[in-house]
Amino acid sequence: MPRLLYLALAAVLYCSNSLAASADDLRPSVHVGYYEFPPYSYTDSRGQPQGAILQLSKRLLEHAGYRAELRSYPSARLYNALQDGSVQIWPGAPGKTELREHTLETRTQLGEIVLNLYFRRDTLMPRLPEDLKGRGVIMINGYTYWHSINQMLDDPLLAVQQHRTGTHTAALEMLQRHRADFLLDYQTPVELARKRLGMPELPFIQLQRIPLKLIVSSKAPGAEALRDALDRAYAELQAAGEDLRLP
Repeated sequence: MPRLLYLALAAVLYCSNSLAASADDLRPSVHVGYYEFPPYSYTDSRGQPQGAILQLSKRLLEHAGYRAELRSYPSARLYNALQDGSVQIWPGAPGKTELREHTLETRTQLGEIVLNLYFRRDTLMPRLPEDLKGRGVIMINGYTYWHSINQMLDDPLLAVQQHRTGTHTAALEMLQRHRADFLLDYQTPVELARKRLGMPELPFIQLQRIPLKLIVSSKAPGAEALRDALDRAYAELQAAGEDLRLP
């Protein structure tokens, strides 16, 4: 009798799991693209997507009745994929010129990131843009900036020397070793890297506060309905008391 009971319970559990898997498969999948921007979005050592904004995006999609498929891209490929619809959602910054005519944006703001210009304590606080003339600025590979920042960096009269590196840790080390005069980078990843290196706080000038939203490709199936569903999901989860704040 116990054996029969065990087999019956196993059958019930198997059927329950099969039904749950079938229900999951019936939800429309949404291809979410991201680029490496720890701690918000990154790929861990096992090749798995991680980060606060990816987890939030997945939670909102699940609540709205979708299934998220997450994949990392270089920034240029990500923007191209949003334009042609092969990526349906990017959790990132609204207002990108190259995406304006190809995307919709959620009305909900998920958070914000801060772009700073860092410098050493032996450097006087710069007057911008004139004190950048002929000076070296460190930037992270693959990151893009807004028109006003790009204008300043590419101004031939300023002749800014642009130095690129792959990680925030390497960027901080370059600055400390006098490889350049300034570091253009985002506040949260810099703070994490600085603490890992055991470095003291650096002086900086805040350049921009940039909102974070879900950017939906206009070529995604039912793009407007998807955008509206994500806005509703955020409002419903927030009303239910769920903590949706990004660090």
